Amino acid sequence: MAEAHAADFCPALVGSMSQGAAGNPTVAMVEAAFRHHDLHWRYVNMEVAPADLPAAVAGARALGFRGFNLSMPHKVTVIPLLDGLGESARLIGAVNCVVRRDGRLVGENTDGQGFLASLRERIDPRGREIVLFGAGGAARAVAVELALAGAGRITVVNRSRARGAELVEVLRGGTSTAADLVEWHGDFTVPPTADVVINGTSIGLYDAEARVPVERASLRPGLVVADVVFSPPETRFLREARAAGATAIDGLGMLVNQGVIGVRHWTGCDPDVPTMRRALADALGVSSA
Repeated sequence: MAEAHAADFCPALVGSMSQGAAGNPTVAMVEAAFRHHDLHWRYVNMEVAPADLPAAVAGARALGFRGFNLSMPHKVTVIPLLDGLGESARLIGAVNCVVRRDGRLVGENTDGQGFLASLRERIDPRGREIVLFGAGGAARAVAVELALAGAGRITVVNRSRARGAELVEVLRGGTSTAADLVEWHGDFTVPPTADVVINGTSIGLYDAEARVPVERASLRPGLVVADVVFSPPETRFLREARAAGATAIDGLGMLVNQGVIGVRHWTGCDPDVPTMRRALADALGVSSA
């Protein structure tokens, strides 16, 4: 028998740190990409309590991890433990993907980048007028990426004035995109000048009948309507948009694309998107169509 090389037993390591890690579907998606491209890499899903995060990041350094994802509740508290931040992560104020570059751990945020990649399959946001529901973590990531991509105007529609105003100030202070805030009371009427409408809230997550409060008559052909909710992929918001003749974009594409960007950051490989989408859909028990 030929002597085995030590490298055969030492895959390159990446993974995820979160609390509630057991339900993380990214594992299936990223491992599918590694198998498809015959990469000797492994994605390790790790349960990490908040108090243990500094030790976990130090351990990842010592073990030579090429990078790792972060989910709740670590996206903000990890920042002081890193050596630097990418532009998106700095503006968003949160990190969901860490990349080892020249021995340094650099924080990126691929949430909004994943959404942007999905949106660009249908429309270029440059110069467009965008309505965004929500101002939480996902909405903030989406708004920053749209602004960095040259969106003409972003209207943030949010129930909490304080949180919405904070996001608007980030956009005004850190990008050249015009931004304003509308407080969300009752059904919102999409202005006829809008090009893209996005549900950046969790309304509809795991509930196919949950309703985003929007005036259905203001949805129309020519409008692009997107949802960050990935399960179910076909939310009530998107069903209503399709019925009105609008173009609908599901949240599954955002989740897939953020995984694609993560694999690209870590390995330098451009992973096969259909392979990752099928694996993610299988893990979630939904259709990949």
